Amino acid sequence: MLQFLSTIPMVVGFVSACFASEVGVREITVAQPDRDLAVTVWYPATAGGKPVLTGDNKIFKGAPAATDAPPLPGRFPLVLLSHGSGGRVETMSWLATELAKAGFVVAGPNHPGTTSGNSTPADTPKLWQRTGDLSAVIDSMTKDASWNGVLNADRIAIVGFSLGGAAAMEISGARANLEAYASYCDSYGKWDCAWYAGGQGYVNDEPVKVDKVDLRSIDKARFEQSNLDRRIQTAVLVDPGLAQAYDAQSLKEIGIPMHFINLGSAETIPLAVISDRLAKLTPKGTYATVAGATHFSFLPQCKEGGAEFLKSVGEIDPICADEGSRPRGDLHAEIIGLVKDALVRDLKASQ
Repeated sequence: MLQFLSTIPMVVGFVSACFASEVGVREITVAQPDRDLAVTVWYPATAGGKPVLTGDNKIFKGAPAATDAPPLPGRFPLVLLSHGSGGRVETMSWLATELAKAGFVVAGPNHPGTTSGNSTPADTPKLWQRTGDLSAVIDSMTKDASWNGVLNADRIAIVGFSLGGAAAMEISGARANLEAYASYCDSYGKWDCAWYAGGQGYVNDEPVKVDKVDLRSIDKARFEQSNLDRRIQTAVLVDPGLAQAYDAQSLKEIGIPMHFINLGSAETIPLAVISDRLAKLTPKGTYATVAGATHFSFLPQCKEGGAEFLKSVGEIDPICADEGSRPRGDLHAEIIGLVKDALVRDLKASQ
């Protein structure tokens, strides 16, 4: 759950129309009473549409797709994406496009209050808002005539990264314990805990001074409530946040497959996201690590000069400086394989 690229909004960059794409992409809006959601949808497509690079900007390489390409005939499982704290769903394009090629409709919202350029410490622990966003996307897409003929609404999954992994935990049935989380931050001064104590947020792409967050002042009832959405049938959780805060009994009661992926090895995975214990507590949990990776390895591949640009705008996190021993493209290939295999096994094997 780190803040990154707070001053650099993700964009969709146009490229030459000389390539053919198997992936369509659309931007939709999902209206809610208190917050409208900008949602990106990737889907299996036939030829057509306008070629784009989703998530392309000064820092990151984009992933090829085609805007408004005709959907491939058929009905496909729905995979929800939830991005990390201070991120955007477009930064997951490298994964989303590969899942679309594998026969999934993939949809992810940008979560207000924890999105790049509009992210505050006070909004970060409000997981009930994120799970509400994700359930609203399911509601909208399964009822919308534009999508309900493309989706197999009986097969829905969630893939979450970092704070998005925490949202995926909770929508799958995990419940968090406020005192456990506050006690963890009493003694751990890094990652999410440092963000709460830092006194800075981002609004309208500008840094702003904010009060430090007293976790014990959070609405306890809402923080600890169940956010289970029974339409979710399987979950993939990459470096999930709040790893020290979940109620053990709630994990033991989760009835769906939970596939945990940590980036790195046992000695390098941060306490904030280490999840081998979580996998053991869930009845259908699996656990895998990606050797040579770091938390930032989940971000898109960086362009030449990206690291220097980040330094020039004051970004301190090693977003482009892979500390592991393997190229980010190789790490992405391994992560894609783990995610895709889990989703195919759980959602498509018996179709």
